[in-house]
Amino acid sequence: MQSLYLKPKEHHRIQKGHLWVFSNELESVPRGIAAGETVSLFTHDRKFLGTGFFNPNSLISFRLLSRREEPLDREFFRRAIIDALKLREKVYRDEDTNAYRLVHGESDSLPGLVIDRFNRAVVLQAFSAGMDRHLPLLCEVLEEILNPQVMVVRNESVLRELEGLTLYKEIIKGERAGTIQTIHDAGISFEVDLYEGQKTGFFLDQRENRRIIRKFSEGAEVLDVFTNDGGFALNALSGGAKSVIMLDASQEALQRAERNARMNGFSDYSLIAADAFDMLDQMVKAQEKFDVVVLDPPSFTKSRKNLPTALKAYKKLNRLGLQLVKNGGFLATASCSHHASEEDFLDTVHQAALAEGVQLRMVYRNSQPFDHPVLLAMPETGYLKFACFYVTR
Repeated sequence: MQSLYLKPKEHHRIQKGHLWVFSNELESVPRGIAAGETVSLFTHDRKFLGTGFFNPNSLISFRLLSRREEPLDREFFRRAIIDALKLREKVYRDEDTNAYRLVHGESDSLPGLVIDRFNRAVVLQAFSAGMDRHLPLLCEVLEEILNPQVMVVRNESVLRELEGLTLYKEIIKGERAGTIQTIHDAGISFEVDLYEGQKTGFFLDQRENRRIIRKFSEGAEVLDVFTNDGGFALNALSGGAKSVIMLDASQEALQRAERNARMNGFSDYSLIAADAFDMLDQMVKAQEKFDVVVLDPPSFTKSRKNLPTALKAYKKLNRLGLQLVKNGGFLATASCSHHASEEDFLDTVHQAALAEGVQLRMVYRNSQPFDHPVLLAMPETGYLKFACFYVTR
Protein backbone atom coordinates (compact mmCIF):
# COMPACT_ATOMS: atom_id res chain seq x y z
CA MET A 1 0.00 0.00 0.00
CA GLN A 2 1.48 3.34 -1.05
CA SER A 3 1.67 6.36 1.26
CA LEU A 4 0.60 9.99 0.98
CA TYR A 5 1.98 12.81 3.12
CA LEU A 6 0.32 16.11 3.94
CA LYS A 7 1.94 19.49 3.89
CA PRO A 8 2.81 21.01 7.29
CA LYS A 9 -0.26 21.89 9.42
CA GLU A 10 -2.71 20.40 6.92
CA HIS A 11 -3.65 17.49 9.20
CA HIS A 12 -5.83 19.39 11.70
CA ARG A 13 -9.11 19.10 9.77
CA ILE A 14 -8.65 15.34 9.36
CA GLN A 15 -7.86 14.90 13.04
CA LYS A 16 -11.05 16.80 13.91
CA GLY A 17 -13.17 14.31 11.99
CA HIS A 18 -13.26 15.47 8.37
CA LEU A 19 -12.77 12.77 5.73
CA TRP A 20 -11.46 14.66 2.69
CA VAL A 21 -8.00 15.80 1.65
CA PHE A 22 -7.74 18.25 -1.24
CA SER A 23 -4.99 18.05 -3.84
CA ASN A 24 -3.31 21.30 -2.71
CA GLU A 25 -2.91 19.88 0.82
CA LEU A 26 -0.63 17.03 -0.26
CA GLU A 27 3.14 17.33 0.01
CA SER A 28 3.65 15.31 -3.16
CA VAL A 29 2.02 12.47 -5.07
CA PRO A 30 4.03 9.33 -5.86
CA ARG A 31 3.78 8.23 -9.45
CA GLY A 32 1.88 5.14 -10.39
CA ILE A 33 -1.11 5.41 -8.04
CA ALA A 34 -4.22 4.58 -10.02
CA ALA A 35 -7.55 6.35 -9.52
CA GLY A 36 -9.44 4.62 -6.73
CA GLU A 37 -6.43 2.83 -5.27
CA THR A 38 -6.18 2.29 -1.52
CA VAL A 39 -3.42 4.30 0.18
CA SER A 40 -2.23 5.28 3.66
CA LEU A 41 -2.27 8.92 4.79
CA PHE A 42 0.34 10.50 7.06
CA THR A 43 1.01 13.91 8.55
CA HIS A 44 4.00 15.90 7.34
CA ASP A 45 6.06 14.48 10.23
CA ARG A 46 5.11 10.90 9.29
CA LYS A 47 2.36 10.18 11.85
CA PHE A 48 -0.30 7.79 10.59
CA LEU A 49 -3.78 9.32 9.99
CA GLY A 50 -5.75 6.66 8.18
CA THR A 51 -6.52 4.52 5.15
CA GLY A 52 -8.61 5.54 2.19
CA PHE A 53 -9.03 5.99 -1.53
CA PHE A 54 -6.84 8.21 -3.72
CA ASN A 55 -7.75 9.86 -7.00
CA PRO A 56 -5.11 11.93 -8.87
CA ASN A 57 -7.85 13.25 -11.19
CA SER A 58 -10.01 14.88 -8.51
CA LEU A 59 -9.84 18.05 -6.41
CA ILE A 60 -10.77 15.75 -3.50
CA SER A 61 -7.61 13.67 -3.76
CA PHE A 62 -8.12 11.44 -0.73
CA ARG A 63 -11.22 10.11 1.03
CA LEU A 64 -10.70 8.58 4.46
CA LEU A 65 -12.46 5.28 5.23
CA SER A 66 -10.59 4.04 8.28
CA ARG A 67 -8.36 5.55 10.97
CA ARG A 68 -6.66 2.19 11.37
CA GLU A 69 -4.01 0.46 9.28
CA GLU A 70 -6.25 -2.16 7.70
CA PRO A 71 -7.13 -3.44 4.24
CA LEU A 72 -10.30 -2.08 2.65
CA ASP A 73 -11.50 -5.56 1.77
CA ARG A 74 -14.69 -7.60 1.85
CA GLU A 75 -14.67 -7.85 5.66
CA PHE A 76 -14.20 -4.09 6.02
CA PHE A 77 -17.18 -3.29 3.79
CA ARG A 78 -19.27 -6.02 5.39
CA ARG A 79 -18.71 -4.50 8.86
CA ALA A 80 -19.42 -0.97 7.65
CA ILE A 81 -22.68 -1.90 5.89
CA ILE A 82 -23.90 -4.03 8.80
CA ASP A 83 -23.15 -1.12 11.15
CA ALA A 84 -25.18 1.22 8.92
CA LEU A 85 -28.00 -1.34 8.76
CA LYS A 86 -28.13 -1.61 12.56
CA LEU A 87 -28.78 2.13 12.85
CA ARG A 88 -31.66 1.97 10.37
CA GLU A 89 -33.17 -1.05 12.07
CA LYS A 90 -33.13 0.82 15.39
CA VAL A 91 -35.19 3.73 14.05
CA TYR A 92 -37.42 2.11 11.42
CA ARG A 93 -39.89 -0.74 11.74
CA ASP A 94 -41.37 -2.67 8.83
CA GLU A 95 -44.85 -1.44 9.73
CA ASP A 96 -43.62 2.17 9.40
CA THR A 97 -41.72 1.88 6.13
CA ASN A 98 -39.94 -0.63 3.91
CA ALA A 99 -37.75 1.97 2.21
CA TYR A 100 -34.80 3.91 3.62
CA ARG A 101 -31.27 5.08 2.91
CA LEU A 102 -29.00 2.27 4.01
CA VAL A 103 -25.69 4.08 3.44
CA HIS A 104 -25.34 7.87 3.44
CA GLY A 105 -21.77 8.28 2.24
CA GLU A 106 -19.39 10.00 4.60
CA SER A 107 -21.89 9.89 7.46
CA ASP A 108 -21.64 6.08 7.44
CA SER A 109 -17.84 6.05 7.01
CA LEU A 110 -18.23 5.09 3.34
CA PRO A 111 -17.42 8.34 1.52
CA GLY A 112 -18.61 8.53 -2.04
CA LEU A 113 -21.24 5.79 -1.67
CA VAL A 114 -25.04 5.89 -1.42
CA ILE A 115 -27.21 2.79 -1.02
CA ASP A 116 -30.99 3.07 -0.88
CA ARG A 117 -33.20 0.14 0.04
CA PHE A 118 -36.68 -0.18 -1.47
CA ASN A 119 -38.56 -3.23 -0.23
CA ARG A 120 -36.59 -6.19 -1.71
CA ALA A 121 -34.49 -4.01 -3.99
CA VAL A 122 -31.35 -1.90 -3.49
CA VAL A 123 -29.98 0.96 -5.55
CA LEU A 124 -26.31 1.98 -5.42
CA GLN A 125 -24.59 5.21 -6.43
CA ALA A 126 -20.81 5.69 -6.45
CA PHE A 127 -19.51 9.25 -6.47
CA SER A 128 -15.79 8.49 -6.10
CA ALA A 129 -13.28 6.50 -8.11
CA GLY A 130 -12.55 4.30 -5.10
CA MET A 131 -16.15 3.30 -4.57
CA ASP A 132 -16.64 2.87 -8.30
CA ARG A 133 -13.71 0.48 -8.38
CA HIS A 134 -15.19 -1.53 -5.50
CA LEU A 135 -18.77 -1.75 -6.81
CA PRO A 136 -18.53 -5.45 -7.74
CA LEU A 137 -17.31 -6.27 -4.23
CA LEU A 138 -20.00 -4.07 -2.67
CA CYS A 139 -22.69 -5.87 -4.65
CA GLU A 140 -21.33 -9.21 -3.42
CA VAL A 141 -21.46 -7.98 0.18
CA LEU A 142 -25.04 -6.71 -0.23
CA GLU A 143 -26.01 -10.04 -1.74
CA GLU A 144 -24.59 -11.79 1.31
CA ILE A 145 -26.23 -9.47 3.88
CA LEU A 146 -29.61 -8.68 2.30
CA ASN A 147 -30.11 -11.13 -0.58
CA PRO A 148 -32.14 -8.53 -2.52
CA GLN A 149 -34.30 -9.58 -5.45
CA VAL A 150 -33.09 -6.59 -7.48
CA MET A 151 -29.88 -4.54 -7.52
CA VAL A 152 -29.54 -1.41 -9.63
CA VAL A 153 -26.58 0.93 -10.11
CA ARG A 154 -27.62 4.53 -10.85
CA ASN A 155 -24.29 6.21 -11.63
CA GLU A 156 -25.73 9.19 -13.50
CA SER A 157 -24.74 12.08 -11.21
CA VAL A 158 -22.60 14.81 -12.76
CA LEU A 159 -20.51 14.66 -9.59
CA ARG A 160 -18.89 11.57 -11.11
CA GLU A 161 -17.44 13.71 -13.86
CA LEU A 162 -15.40 15.57 -11.23
CA GLU A 163 -13.78 12.21 -10.49
CA GLY A 164 -13.14 11.43 -14.16
CA LEU A 165 -15.85 8.76 -14.15
CA THR A 166 -18.39 7.93 -16.83
CA LEU A 167 -22.17 8.19 -16.34
CA TYR A 168 -24.29 5.08 -16.70
CA LYS A 169 -27.02 2.96 -15.11
CA GLU A 170 -27.24 -0.81 -14.96
CA ILE A 171 -29.39 -3.59 -13.54
CA ILE A 172 -26.95 -5.81 -11.65
CA LYS A 173 -29.46 -8.39 -10.46
CA GLY A 174 -33.06 -9.09 -11.45
CA GLU A 175 -35.15 -7.99 -14.40
CA ARG A 176 -36.40 -4.58 -15.56
CA ALA A 177 -39.90 -5.44 -14.29
CA GLY A 178 -38.47 -5.91 -10.82
CA THR A 179 -37.21 -2.35 -10.71
CA ILE A 180 -40.82 -1.24 -10.27
CA GLN A 181 -41.33 -1.61 -6.53
CA THR A 182 -44.21 -0.74 -4.23
CA ILE A 183 -43.08 0.83 -0.98
CA HIS A 184 -45.06 2.04 2.01
CA ASP A 185 -44.39 4.92 4.34
CA ALA A 186 -46.56 5.76 7.35
CA GLY A 187 -49.65 4.20 5.83
CA ILE A 188 -49.22 5.54 2.28
CA SER A 189 -48.10 3.39 -0.66
CA PHE A 190 -45.95 4.57 -3.55
CA GLU A 191 -45.00 2.88 -6.79
CA VAL A 192 -41.37 3.70 -7.52
CA ASP A 193 -39.31 3.12 -10.65
CA LEU A 194 -35.75 2.40 -9.56
CA TYR A 195 -34.39 2.42 -13.11
CA GLU A 196 -36.06 5.49 -14.61
CA GLY A 197 -37.17 7.52 -11.56
CA GLN A 198 -35.22 10.54 -10.34
CA LYS A 199 -32.00 9.94 -8.39
CA THR A 200 -32.38 6.42 -6.96
CA GLY A 201 -36.10 6.25 -7.72
CA PHE A 202 -37.71 8.16 -4.85
CA PHE A 203 -36.83 11.06 -2.53
CA LEU A 204 -36.53 9.46 0.88
CA ASP A 205 -35.12 12.51 2.68
CA GLN A 206 -38.46 14.32 3.08
CA ARG A 207 -40.27 11.45 4.83
CA GLU A 208 -40.57 13.10 8.26
CA ASN A 209 -41.47 16.46 6.73
CA ARG A 210 -44.15 14.97 4.49
CA ARG A 211 -45.84 13.43 7.52
CA ILE A 212 -45.99 16.75 9.38
CA ILE A 213 -48.15 18.20 6.58
CA ARG A 214 -51.01 16.01 7.80
CA LYS A 215 -51.32 18.18 10.93
CA PHE A 216 -52.21 21.23 8.83
CA SER A 217 -54.35 19.55 6.21
CA GLU A 218 -57.74 18.61 7.67
CA GLY A 219 -60.40 20.32 5.54
CA ALA A 220 -57.69 22.32 3.76
CA GLU A 221 -57.23 23.34 0.13
CA VAL A 222 -53.59 22.43 -0.59
CA LEU A 223 -51.14 23.36 -3.34
CA ASP A 224 -48.13 21.04 -3.66
CA VAL A 225 -45.47 22.66 -5.87
CA PHE A 226 -42.73 20.47 -7.39
CA THR A 227 -44.86 17.49 -6.35
CA ASN A 228 -42.76 14.84 -8.14
CA ASP A 229 -44.27 11.51 -6.98
CA GLY A 230 -46.91 13.32 -4.92
CA GLY A 231 -45.30 12.77 -1.54
CA PHE A 232 -46.55 15.90 0.21
CA ALA A 233 -49.87 15.87 -1.65
CA LEU A 234 -50.73 12.31 -0.63
CA ASN A 235 -49.85 13.03 2.98
CA ALA A 236 -52.14 16.08 2.86
CA LEU A 237 -54.95 13.90 1.52
CA SER A 238 -54.23 11.33 4.21
CA GLY A 239 -54.56 14.16 6.74
CA GLY A 240 -58.05 14.98 5.48
CA ALA A 241 -57.39 17.70 2.89
CA LYS A 242 -60.50 18.92 1.09
CA SER A 243 -58.61 19.22 -2.20
CA VAL A 244 -55.02 19.09 -3.46
CA ILE A 245 -53.40 20.49 -6.59
CA MET A 246 -50.22 18.68 -7.65
CA LEU A 247 -47.98 20.93 -9.75
CA ASP A 248 -44.87 19.77 -11.59
CA ALA A 249 -43.15 20.53 -14.88
CA SER A 250 -42.72 16.81 -15.60
CA GLN A 251 -45.58 14.91 -17.17
CA GLU A 252 -43.89 11.65 -16.17
CA ALA A 253 -43.73 12.77 -12.53
CA LEU A 254 -47.41 13.69 -12.56
CA GLN A 255 -48.31 10.32 -14.07
CA ARG A 256 -46.47 8.65 -11.18
CA ALA A 257 -48.21 10.95 -8.69
CA GLU A 258 -51.62 10.10 -10.14
CA ARG A 259 -50.90 6.37 -10.01
CA ASN A 260 -49.89 6.75 -6.38
CA ALA A 261 -53.02 8.73 -5.56
CA ARG A 262 -55.25 6.08 -7.16
CA MET A 263 -53.34 3.28 -5.44
CA ASN A 264 -54.22 4.85 -2.10
CA GLY A 265 -57.85 5.45 -3.00
CA PHE A 266 -57.61 9.26 -3.12
CA SER A 267 -59.78 11.25 -5.50
CA ASP A 268 -59.85 14.88 -4.33
CA TYR A 269 -56.87 16.02 -6.39
CA SER A 270 -55.99 17.66 -9.68
CA LEU A 271 -52.80 17.77 -11.73
CA ILE A 272 -51.08 20.71 -13.43
CA ALA A 273 -48.10 20.26 -15.73
CA ALA A 274 -46.31 23.60 -15.94
CA ASP A 275 -43.24 25.56 -14.93
CA ALA A 276 -43.66 26.32 -11.24
CA PHE A 277 -42.70 29.99 -11.39
CA ASP A 278 -44.94 30.68 -14.39
CA MET A 279 -47.94 28.86 -12.93
CA LEU A 280 -47.59 30.44 -9.48
CA ASP A 281 -47.45 33.85 -11.13
CA GLN A 282 -50.66 33.07 -13.04
CA MET A 283 -52.34 31.89 -9.85
CA VAL A 284 -51.35 35.08 -8.05
CA LYS A 285 -52.81 37.18 -10.86
CA ALA A 286 -55.99 35.11 -10.70
CA GLN A 287 -56.10 35.80 -6.92
CA GLU A 288 -56.23 32.13 -6.02
CA LYS A 289 -55.73 31.24 -2.34
CA PHE A 290 -54.90 28.05 -0.46
CA ASP A 291 -54.90 26.95 3.15
CA VAL A 292 -51.55 25.18 2.71
CA VAL A 293 -48.82 25.82 0.12
CA VAL A 294 -45.88 23.40 -0.10
CA LEU A 295 -42.68 24.44 -1.89
CA ASP A 296 -40.16 21.62 -2.38
CA PRO A 297 -37.94 22.69 -5.29
CA PRO A 298 -34.87 20.93 -6.65
CA SER A 299 -31.49 22.38 -5.77
CA PHE A 300 -31.02 25.84 -7.26
CA THR A 301 -27.21 25.69 -7.18
CA LYS A 302 -24.47 23.08 -7.32
CA SER A 303 -21.67 25.52 -6.48
CA ARG A 304 -21.00 28.27 -3.95
CA LYS A 305 -20.26 30.85 -6.65
CA ASN A 306 -23.89 30.66 -7.80
CA LEU A 307 -25.31 31.03 -4.29
CA PRO A 308 -26.47 34.68 -4.69
CA THR A 309 -28.49 33.72 -7.78
CA ALA A 310 -29.95 30.72 -5.94
CA LEU A 311 -31.01 32.84 -2.97
CA LYS A 312 -32.77 35.27 -5.31
CA ALA A 313 -34.66 32.31 -6.80
CA TYR A 314 -35.66 31.10 -3.32
CA LYS A 315 -36.88 34.58 -2.42
CA LYS A 316 -38.93 34.85 -5.62
CA LEU A 317 -40.43 31.39 -5.12
CA ASN A 318 -41.37 32.05 -1.50
CA ARG A 319 -42.84 35.47 -2.34
CA LEU A 320 -45.10 33.79 -4.89
CA GLY A 321 -46.01 31.07 -2.43
CA LEU A 322 -46.84 33.56 0.34
CA GLN A 323 -49.15 35.48 -1.97
CA LEU A 324 -51.16 32.29 -2.44
CA VAL A 325 -51.54 31.46 1.26
CA LYS A 326 -54.78 32.50 2.94
CA ASN A 327 -54.66 34.62 6.07
CA GLY A 328 -54.25 32.05 8.82
CA GLY A 329 -52.87 29.45 6.42
CA PHE A 330 -49.56 27.60 6.29
CA LEU A 331 -46.45 27.77 4.10
CA ALA A 332 -44.20 24.69 4.06
CA THR A 333 -40.93 25.42 2.32
CA ALA A 334 -37.70 23.54 1.69
CA SER A 335 -34.20 23.83 0.27
CA CYS A 336 -31.93 20.94 -0.67
CA SER A 337 -29.11 23.22 -1.87
CA HIS A 338 -26.09 22.27 0.23
CA HIS A 339 -24.38 25.62 -0.38
CA ALA A 340 -27.36 27.52 1.06
CA SER A 341 -27.05 27.33 4.84
CA GLU A 342 -30.10 27.12 7.07
CA GLU A 343 -29.40 30.69 8.16
CA ASP A 344 -29.27 31.84 4.52
CA PHE A 345 -32.45 29.97 3.68
CA LEU A 346 -34.52 31.18 6.63
CA ASP A 347 -33.31 34.73 6.08
CA THR A 348 -34.43 34.49 2.45
CA VAL A 349 -37.90 33.34 3.56
CA HIS A 350 -37.98 36.20 6.07
CA GLN A 351 -37.06 38.70 3.36
CA ALA A 352 -39.83 37.30 1.17
CA ALA A 353 -42.32 37.79 4.02
CA LEU A 354 -41.17 41.37 4.57
CA ALA A 355 -41.56 42.09 0.86
CA GLU A 356 -45.13 40.73 0.96
CA GLY A 357 -46.07 42.42 4.23
CA VAL A 358 -46.99 39.21 6.03
CA GLN A 359 -46.04 37.87 9.43
CA LEU A 360 -44.53 34.42 9.72
CA ARG A 361 -44.54 32.27 12.82
CA MET A 362 -42.36 29.21 12.44
CA VAL A 363 -44.23 26.23 13.90
CA TYR A 364 -41.98 23.43 12.65
CA ARG A 365 -38.36 23.19 11.63
CA ASN A 366 -36.44 20.13 10.49
CA SER A 367 -33.69 18.83 8.26
CA GLN A 368 -32.82 15.28 7.22
CA PRO A 369 -34.36 12.09 8.64
CA PHE A 370 -32.60 9.45 10.70
CA ASP A 371 -31.34 7.54 7.65
CA HIS A 372 -29.52 10.63 6.35
CA PRO A 373 -27.27 11.32 9.38
CA VAL A 374 -24.96 14.33 9.52
CA LEU A 375 -21.32 14.37 10.64
CA LEU A 376 -20.72 17.47 12.75
CA ALA A 377 -17.13 17.54 11.45
CA MET A 378 -18.42 17.61 7.86
CA PRO A 379 -21.01 20.29 7.10
CA GLU A 380 -21.06 18.82 3.58
CA THR A 381 -23.15 15.90 4.89
CA GLY A 382 -26.02 18.22 5.84
CA TYR A 383 -28.02 19.76 3.04
CA LEU A 384 -31.80 19.69 3.65
CA LYS A 385 -33.65 22.63 5.23
CA PHE A 386 -37.39 22.53 5.91
CA ALA A 387 -39.76 24.80 7.82
CA CYS A 388 -43.50 25.35 8.24
CA PHE A 389 -44.89 28.81 8.92
CA TYR A 390 -48.25 30.11 10.12
CA VAL A 391 -49.03 33.07 7.85
CA THR A 392 -51.01 36.14 8.96
CA ARG A 393 -51.59 39.52 7.42
